[in-house]
Amino acid sequence: MKRILLIALSAFFLQNCKSQKEEVVVEKKETPFYWEAANVYFLLTDRFNNGDKTNDINFDRTKETGKLRGFEGGDLKGITEKINQGYFTDLGINAIWMTPIVEQIHGGTDEGTGVTYGFHGYWTKDWTAIDPNYGTKEDLKNLVEAAHSKGIRILLDAVINHTGPVTEKDPVWPSEWVRTEPQCKYDNYENTVTCTLVKNLPDIKTESNEEVQLPPQLVEKWKAEGRYEQEVAELDEFFKRTGHPRAPRFYIMKWLTDYITEFGIDGYRVDTVKHTEESVWQEFRKECDYAFEAWKKNNTDKVLDSNDFYLVGEVYNYGISSGKAFDFGDKKVNYFDNSFNSLINFEIKWNTKQMALADVFQRYDSLLNTNLKEYSILNYLSSHDDGQPFDPKRESPYKTGTILLLTPGASQVYYGDESARSLIVEGTIGDATLRSNMNWQELRDEQEKQKVLVHWMKLGRFRKNHPSVGAGSHKMISKTPHVFSRFFEKGDYSDQVVIGLELPSGEKTIDVSSVFKDGDILRDTYSNKEAEVKDGKVNLSTSFSIVLLEKK
Repeated sequence: MKRILLIALSAFFLQNCKSQKEEVVVEKKETPFYWEAANVYFLLTDRFNNGDKTNDINFDRTKETGKLRGFEGGDLKGITEKINQGYFTDLGINAIWMTPIVEQIHGGTDEGTGVTYGFHGYWTKDWTAIDPNYGTKEDLKNLVEAAHSKGIRILLDAVINHTGPVTEKDPVWPSEWVRTEPQCKYDNYENTVTCTLVKNLPDIKTESNEEVQLPPQLVEKWKAEGRYEQEVAELDEFFKRTGHPRAPRFYIMKWLTDYITEFGIDGYRVDTVKHTEESVWQEFRKECDYAFEAWKKNNTDKVLDSNDFYLVGEVYNYGISSGKAFDFGDKKVNYFDNSFNSLINFEIKWNTKQMALADVFQRYDSLLNTNLKEYSILNYLSSHDDGQPFDPKRESPYKTGTILLLTPGASQVYYGDESARSLIVEGTIGDATLRSNMNWQELRDEQEKQKVLVHWMKLGRFRKNHPSVGAGSHKMISKTPHVFSRFFEKGDYSDQVVIGLELPSGEKTIDVSSVFKDGDILRDTYSNKEAEVKDGKVNLSTSFSIVLLEKK
């Protein structure tokens, strides 16, 4: 009886899909991790999984909200639960990016969308505290340790550009810290940087070197919590060590890098990068590197590898075609050198609609190995704030997985991509439609969604096990059928694979002579079938149109 390769489905729904259950493939020895080949899972902390219902309501956030605009209960314990169950491992995920977990404003806003609370994490009230809706410092510690035990890196989300909105519970920060006008027009550099992103979102004066005192609301809060003296002592030590002026941006850098030295996080995704002077990110890079080295020195038994701290930036509308320079119209800015390892690539969804996939692969390979050599991009097809996702109705979830996980560069799986979670939710306004709760129940109940998940698992595991997929050199073998190779080499490590797409069902012959030699035994990890190379070719009989070939 023919058996289909199905990487272990997570225990939470295995009993509901016994007909899908198949053997687990034994992985080869551990593959080195490279950020430029990473398979990153991006989730909204509040929307992924509720692991502790006792923390669902805090700070009297009890007003009726617009649809999907309040806290839904997701938390750090919920993420840890899925890490421990092996959900991310089964998906081939080797890094998790969570939306900000710092304490959010206590009040809510209503800008025509109904009351909205800071469930998304981007409305900071206190950078030094974890919002109790997400959990505690102990919860974060447990999450990082659980992830690291499975070879998964953790990215937190850094916001330096703005505080949370002003509400009756959340007074505006002092004028030395923030500006409340003008609102950005986005038509040149200055009108993108020295302004508020939107109405009622105070902009941190990141350009200022003037020394400022702590905001009175933080002083009052810390004293009430009994930690004022400790926080002040740490700030004194930070400013003495660095020699930085006590300007707003350096306070925030200190608070953000504390999460590195205390918890050993592996990187930051940085929010609203182009809305802050580029020199700020060079300063942030320096402080992050210092903090990561300090953590490694103090936790030698917990260090995963020799990778440096990772920074990936959100420069809204940046695309791989721009190379290193983002064009504001009146000024071009390089955000890579001395700052970011990678930028989020907003372009791929358009590329794949305008070009054949074979041409996208070749183009990305060329750009990554010329204009962006030594750097990378983070590809995505859907996200939390892109109102034009690649497949909002989830009509092509198999195609989405194939594109995202096989395109050169790092990949960003948005929670629910792998389970066809709909991005169109009736009754929502704006980006709320993108931010529904993870569809665990649908995964338990619907066989078709389980099949979609299996497809993403197969591709994700192959990508994780083979850095050549994301970071290797791409070479076309044939365009029809679409067959290509990827080769990666770094130091004494090398990796090579052959991938075939749009192949006929049933018998198929694949030319692998440019990569493998006669007598090699190859495994197609998509079907879990093996074949010997003869006369530079392998012959396989599978019901699938995809082959993922590795040397056994």
